[in-house]
Amino acid sequence: MAYHADSSDLENKEVLTWEGFGKANRELAQSIVDSGFEPDIIIAVARGGLVPAGALSYSMGVKLSDAINVEFYTDVHETLPDPVLLEPLLDTNSIANKKLLVVDDVADSGRTLDLVLKLLQSHGAEVRSAVIYGKSRSVVSPDYVWKHTDEWIVFPWSDQPPVERSQ
Repeated sequence: MAYHADSSDLENKEVLTWEGFGKANRELAQSIVDSGFEPDIIIAVARGGLVPAGALSYSMGVKLSDAINVEFYTDVHETLPDPVLLEPLLDTNSIANKKLLVVDDVADSGRTLDLVLKLLQSHGAEVRSAVIYGKSRSVVSPDYVWKHTDEWIVFPWSDQPPVERSQ
């Protein structure tokens, strides 16, 4: 079974540790707060954005959060032809006229983030985006980025294969 961070064959990669993630989260939160943007709801792009969105919600004191499920990457450097929304779907009626912060781990191609931003904006929300990493090839320039890199990224929450049942 392949997993997202099974990148042992890659020479150039960015490795984010849990300690590094803590630092990245606080610095990203500080840049958002310093900008004056005060989101009503933080929306995670699942799965990669779940941990960063949860951490930002605590760091910024934003209690309302939700997630939107999108599948795009199937393996290291392997994607579906286009990002696909998965059920359960976000309750779009509850976000109208709200200020939303959409959070993902990385804007790689940016196609997933682009899909989510356009969807949420179409429901009358003010939407901004935050990622830990931004890549130069992304079709979207996130509003808030902790670090720019063009290397493959190994995140601490996906650096090992899924656990299996003990024998």
